[in-house]
Formats: sequence, structure tokens, C-alpha cells
Amino acid sequence: MELIGIIILVFIVIMLLLYNISIHKKVQTFSNINQKINSLNVLQDFMNAIGENTSVEEKLRNINDILLEKYDIKYSTIVVFDGAEYVIKATNVDEKHWETLKNLHTQPIFKDSIATATTKYITIDKDSDRLPYQEMEFARAKSAMFLPLYIDNVYIGYWIIENGQMHAFDSVDTTIIEVIKENIVSVLKTVMYQNTIENIVRKDKFTGLNSAEYLYGKAKHLIDKYTTSTVCMFRIANLEEINENYSRKTGNDIVIKVSNLVKTSISSEYIFVRYMGPKFVIVFSGVEPEAVVEFLKDIKQSLENIQIPFEQPKKNKSKKEITVSPRINFAISTYYKGTGMEGVTKKLEEYIDGAGKTESKISYI
Repeated sequence: MELIGIIILVFIVIMLLLYNISIHKKVQTFSNINQKINSLNVLQDFMNAIGENTSVEEKLRNINDILLEKYDIKYSTIVVFDGAEYVIKATNVDEKHWETLKNLHTQPIFKDSIATATTKYITIDKDSDRLPYQEMEFARAKSAMFLPLYIDNVYIGYWIIENGQMHAFDSVDTTIIEVIKENIVSVLKTVMYQNTIENIVRKDKFTGLNSAEYLYGKAKHLIDKYTTSTVCMFRIANLEEINENYSRKTGNDIVIKVSNLVKTSISSEYIFVRYMGPKFVIVFSGVEPEAVVEFLKDIKQSLENIQIPFEQPKKNKSKKEITVSPRINFAISTYYKGTGMEGVTKKLEEYIDGAGKTESKISYI
């Protein structure tokens, strides 16, 4: 009888053990699913940040804020090499520490991490100690994880997270940290094109206007405040003829006079750029095409009334004064918020370039 009782007890213990194992697996599975859901939610937040109508710097700052909020990180800093120097793209650390943070690649303790593309975790064991890269600070950070960032096997910078507690990251799930790092890399890769566009904008030396690239970067943030806008491209149709038959200086004077007249005629809220050579673009933000046609008729007349005196060569005995005037060809189209500005300008450019050299009108396409 006792034996039977013992067997029953053993059986019950085994069943309880199996039940506990089953429960543990279910809890673990739930935890993993929950982590995946959280990661997906954060990734969605990242994508939303990328899609915002803001500059690259603002997007990265928003992403850093998401990291701090969702993962309860004390300090987070993203540093990127821009081809010339290391630049802090996002951080919540006081500016007095930035010089140290953007030079971590020179620290011996992190060089191996960069070379092997592996995470480096460092911490202190006593309050009197300090992290190797700290020069004049003690209390701010006592633990840190350094994560080098790579795009297509090319090192582009690093992400460092810090905490004011010793051994703060001892039990952190490194898998999640790696996922976050890859998300940061994905974001950096996604905004690289935008960053390039924003950085290659140049000022035209004759007119002082921004180059065409301005339309696709910073200007687009301003334009996209409105649902629709009117894009106008105009071409000094006879500029090549002026350069050839008169002089390059006369052509340059025409360009300067035309751009100055337009600049003083339009609102500062509108975007005006020198698109390329004899072509210019005006974006009337938030304005329908019908509302700008009459204005364009007036500005076209004013532009074609410009007269630039041409100084004839001394060997020419004719004393008749010669003046040169531009002939302007306009084309306008509608831009819709969130669509590609480059598609609109390409369509306008194809029309303008395909128009006859003697054409001088306002066309809606």
C-alpha cells in the first residue's frame, strides 16, 4: 500500500514537473512573441519617423527619442562619418560631452570592436572608477555599449548607449540590441539619398539662387505644408542666341536681370531656383494653377521688356545703340503633396526643351 502511495506521489511530482515545463515554455514563447511585437511596433515607429516631412537630422533625432522611450535607455548617441569627419547625428547627452563622444573611434578600447564589427560592453566596479573614454566626467555614465554601424560591409560610424548605473547592461537581451542597431542602419541607409540631396545644394554665382537640388530636399519640406502647389518652369528661350550673336557677358547680364526681377516680384513664401542654364523654376506653394496665370502673364511681359545695352566692338562704325531683350517660354503644372517633385520638373523640362526656339508662351501641362 505504501509502495502504491509512493508511486502515485512520484507520478504526481512528474506530472507537476511536466506541467511546469510546459508553462515555462508557453511563458517563454509568449515573451518571445511579445518581444517580436514590441520590435515590430518600434520598427513601425521608425518607418513613421522616416516618412515625416522633416530633414535628415530631425528624422534621426526622432528615432533616437524613440529608442530612449521604448527601451528605457538613459543615454543614446548616433555618430556617423560623413566622408570628412565624425558627426553626432542624434544624442540626448549634454553638449559639453560631444567632443568626446564623436571621437570614440580613436579610443583603443573600441578599435577592435570597429575592426571586427562586434559590440563592446564596458562598465566599472567601483564608484571611484571611470570608463576608459571619459576624460573629465565621472557621474554621468558608469556602463556603456558601443555598437559599430556598417552599411553593406562599409563602416559608417557607431551607436553608443550609456547608463549611470554600474553593470546596467549585464542582463540586457543583446539580440534585441542587435535588432535595434540593424534598424538604425536601415534608417541611415534610407535617408542617405535625402542627405545627399540636402548637402549638394549650391548657390548659383550669377543669380544667388539655390540650385535645382534644393527643390528635392529642404524646399520640399516647405512645399509639402500644402496639399497642392503650382510648379512653373520658364526658359530664356533665346539665351544661346544672345551668347552667340552678342557676347557671353550680355547673356550673363540677361540672366541676372531676369532673376532679380522675378525675385522682387514674388512672395518670399514661394520657392525660386535656377534649375539649369537658361531654365528656372518657381514653386507657388499652396496656389492653384488658375490663380497664377494672370501673374505669369504680367511677369512675362515685364521680363521681355528688359533691355540690356550691347556695347559694339570699336571697329564697328555704326553709332546706333543696340539693346538685347530676353524671350521667355513658360510651362506650369500641378504638384501634389507626397508625390515626387522630380517627376513634375522632369515633365516640365521635357516640354520646355522640346518647344521650338521661337516659342514664347504660357502652357499648362
